[in-house]
Amino acid sequence: MPGRPTPDPLRRRYERLRRRLAKVGWVLHGTITARYDRRVGPGRPPRGPYFQWTFKRDGKTVTVNLSASQAKAYQKAIDEQRKLEKLLAEMRALSRQFLEATTQGVKRRKPHAP
Repeated sequence: MPGRPTPDPLRRRYERLRRRLAKVGWVLHGTITARYDRRVGPGRPPRGPYFQWTFKRDGKTVTVNLSASQAKAYQKAIDEQRKLEKLLAEMRALSRQFLEATTQGVKRRKPHAP
């Protein structure tokens, strides 16, 4: 069974993640979709793209139409949100490892014989 990680490398890794966390920009939940209107006459190309931002509010799906420039900015914020979630997950895992390595748990008792 491998030994517990030592606190110093965990602390250094956590500090690197904190510095990356400070660089995260605007964050936003949701998805951007480019839609095309294909209900046009014969021989005509589809119209679009029309951009939509979809997200959840109070458990319900909300859809908002966006301009092309809005879609670009919103997509960047959505990408930042995903980066933030990944950083937080790694920070949580490191926090658990650090706390397990630096605190003493409950002593285990031997099981009672039947």
